Amino acid sequence: MNSVSNFFSPLRTDRGGQAVLITLALVAIIVPILHLALPQSSPLYVSSYSVTLVAKYMCYALLAISVDLVWGYCGILSLGHGAFFALGGYAMGMYLMRQIGSRGVYGDPILPDFMVFLNWHELPWFWHGMNMFWLAMLMVILVPGLLAYLFGWLAFRSRVTGVYLSIITQALTYALMIAFFRNDMGFGGNNGFTDFKDILGFDINKPSTHATLVVITALVLALSYIACRYIVSSRAGRVIQAVRDAESRARFIGYRVESYKVWVFAFSAVLAGIAGALYVPQIGIINPSEFSPINSIEIVICVAVGGRGTLYGAVAGAVLVNVLKTYFTTAIPEFWLYVLGAIFILVTIFLPKGVVGLLESKKARDKADAVPEAKAA
Repeated sequence: MNSVSNFFSPLRTDRGGQAVLITLALVAIIVPILHLALPQSSPLYVSSYSVTLVAKYMCYALLAISVDLVWGYCGILSLGHGAFFALGGYAMGMYLMRQIGSRGVYGDPILPDFMVFLNWHELPWFWHGMNMFWLAMLMVILVPGLLAYLFGWLAFRSRVTGVYLSIITQALTYALMIAFFRNDMGFGGNNGFTDFKDILGFDINKPSTHATLVVITALVLALSYIACRYIVSSRAGRVIQAVRDAESRARFIGYRVESYKVWVFAFSAVLAGIAGALYVPQIGIINPSEFSPINSIEIVICVAVGGRGTLYGAVAGAVLVNVLKTYFTTAIPEFWLYVLGAIFILVTIFLPKGVVGLLESKKARDKADAVPEAKAA
């Protein structure tokens, strides 16, 4: 019982986190009810499209939390977390493709349609067992985690830091994007995976399945937030913040800096992979464009807009930026990248602590102004 209370104790002073968790609880309750219980003619009815948007925003919020953990608290600016997101998505996509079976276009009970089209005669070795949900979920965790661990072990032991590390992480995701575009890799080439039928035996296109996935996504996001808050409030969390602020000093007093950086980088990659796995069944497609470096840069901008080093700022920034993206890519898609660049420049110059930092500064000023008035009274 004490261990459970210790796990949740950092939330007692985390007002922003409390707001995030309350909001997620409301989303998990209200969105499914408005989607399933009301007729489509009702003004309060939430359409399948809106449910999908809500789910997508929460998946990106989880990805933003993973980036904030390494950038905001450990000082590692990763421009490659989109790769871990995509790898988790592909692991889930492989499971969903195996569930199609003979219902595919070519009717093959074993091979996915793209393999039949490319005249493949047997499954590649890494596809075996991916029809089992537990194995697919294990791959969602292991593949991004092990890749991040190996990458971090090589980079951090070589003491690669700063902009050089950022460039290498961006090169990693770009290399993976090029590789996954190849048809002979066995991942569907530029078309990727789509036309999913069901998940765990449930029709993936049914409204009840959409509602259930939204609830699961909200729950996973909430638990991930609590886990990250616990980590950054722990002794290990204080060490990684010391590494962020003065890495040489932390190393000098005896901490194995590389070990701390590797495990936090690997853990954040696992979170990114889980976000990708939740994203795919709700959006309905995964292809190599998810590896695009611009996706990783967008998430970094989300964290900067919300306020890095806060966790709840990452959630707020991810939702805000993606709401804007939804509007601009629908209304004037050709201007979205210009808007994104302008947001980043303006935030960097005028809001270095993000939107959350601006609100906290205002509260601090109001509190400071209230003290002289109280003394005068």
